[in-house]
Amino acid sequence: MLVAYAQPSGLKQVGRIVEEARPESFVFVTSKRDYPPKYEYVVVRSVEPVGGEEREVLVLCQVRGVLSRSSAYSSRLDLDALERLYQAGIDDANLLCVARTLGFLAEEDGREVVLMPRRTFPPGTPVYLAPDELVRGFFSYPPDEGLYIGTLVSRRSVPVYLSVNGFRRHVAVIAQTGAGKSYTVGVILEELMRLGATAVVIDPHADYVFLSRDREMRRHQYSDRVVIFRNPSSSGRYDPSQLDNVVELTVKFSELSPEAVAEIAEIPERWVNIRKVIRAAIEELRSKGDYELEDLLEELKRRSRQGKEAQYAERAYNHLVRLRRFKVFGRATTPVDGVILRPGQVSVLDLSGLNDASQDYIVSWVLEEVFRLRSAGQFPWPVFVVVEEAHRFVPARSQERRTMSSSIIRTIAAEGRKFGVFLILVTQRPSRIDPDALSQCNSQIILRITNPHDQRAVAEASERLGAELMDDLPGLNVGEAVIVGELTRVPVVVKVRRRVTREGGADIDLVEELRKARERLNLAPHRYSASSLLSDV
Repeated sequence: MLVAYAQPSGLKQVGRIVEEARPESFVFVTSKRDYPPKYEYVVVRSVEPVGGEEREVLVLCQVRGVLSRSSAYSSRLDLDALERLYQAGIDDANLLCVARTLGFLAEEDGREVVLMPRRTFPPGTPVYLAPDELVRGFFSYPPDEGLYIGTLVSRRSVPVYLSVNGFRRHVAVIAQTGAGKSYTVGVILEELMRLGATAVVIDPHADYVFLSRDREMRRHQYSDRVVIFRNPSSSGRYDPSQLDNVVELTVKFSELSPEAVAEIAEIPERWVNIRKVIRAAIEELRSKGDYELEDLLEELKRRSRQGKEAQYAERAYNHLVRLRRFKVFGRATTPVDGVILRPGQVSVLDLSGLNDASQDYIVSWVLEEVFRLRSAGQFPWPVFVVVEEAHRFVPARSQERRTMSSSIIRTIAAEGRKFGVFLILVTQRPSRIDPDALSQCNSQIILRITNPHDQRAVAEASERLGAELMDDLPGLNVGEAVIVGELTRVPVVVKVRRRVTREGGADIDLVEELRKARERLNLAPHRYSASSLLSDV
């Protein structure tokens, strides 16, 4: 059964619809002194078919533009003529608002749904300021179904929640550097911790290593569920003594299959003889016990001096010697099942201080295991995978750079939702990310973007981001985001809430750091006056 919600009384009128109107949009004239600003919400009464009968409903709309129009103050007049009009007290300006229809709330089989109107609004129809309680209905969910992301930009009194089920179709968080994307992801992770979610965070710059601490560096109620995984070879951003719950992240080289070794070394499958000699060398070493990379290189060097396979052994050696760049091999492999992947745990893979090849291999290895465990039913809980700097791990195929991790990320993007592995791709360069992976993210959280190439990539990836919302992206302030897709009932512009946990990747305060440097060097800043500088010109 489908019913429409009752209408609140005491609505404040702010205008009337004029000229041409459609079910999707309309223009209304408003007061010059008290008009609704851009992004504000208004409502219009309409009669719509609901549950098989006609009902009067309140249709929620958003002001998408505000403009003022005058026939007297024309660009054809010079300044003197305009001044005479002004002195004569002539004021024929009309203030117009362009509104976009968002829909009306109804209840269908016990759940709230948003329906779009099927009828247009006649010119002259009054427009009212939307009451808070109605607006809240569009952006609220029960506590166990919603993630509190922030408040409406136009109404800070109205909280905005994201649908947990919206994450089933993957999410992209996109913004230029400094716009607040990692901060926003931190808010999402706080909410996922509150709901007991299992998450794996790919963290190339140590942006999330303080999730176990609040802003004052105190431990919070979820601290024990945040574990930092770090390779001993990392010269990371923070010393391990500054972090909580640090676990070594290593791979035992002798546990890699011959095929995996060849794949890491980027040896094509068609190079059958080279792969064959690698397999033979590894089988020889396994017959003697444990071995490391240097042992395999020594065995290949030995084989390059004798027999029919000498030339293939030499070529294999030349390829595998590159694996010395991978600073991840240790005496034991950190188990994914039961250590990295545990129910309700947020596992942060701190990759800071590792080279690109090492980071790429770790991401490939861990995500392959996560997907295998979930698809085989060996880990019973859904897993959220956050990939920060996603354009580095799953670049566009047009890029010259090839990564090991791109294949598994594309697989999760295409098939992960069937097995309960949900991606959150985070990037400041959407134009450099694989468009197929990005387009699989049915929801986008988009902060400030000014680069035209990146704007175009976002527009191509999102079917729900209209031209109007695209035009808003350069004008967003830090911490403001456009959210579209299945995370929310209707597109929304939010001010991201303040984080509870400490941010790891915040920019340093240069003023404060230079002040400390002057104190240590016993220097006093010299002040120049503008007049003294100009006198020298």
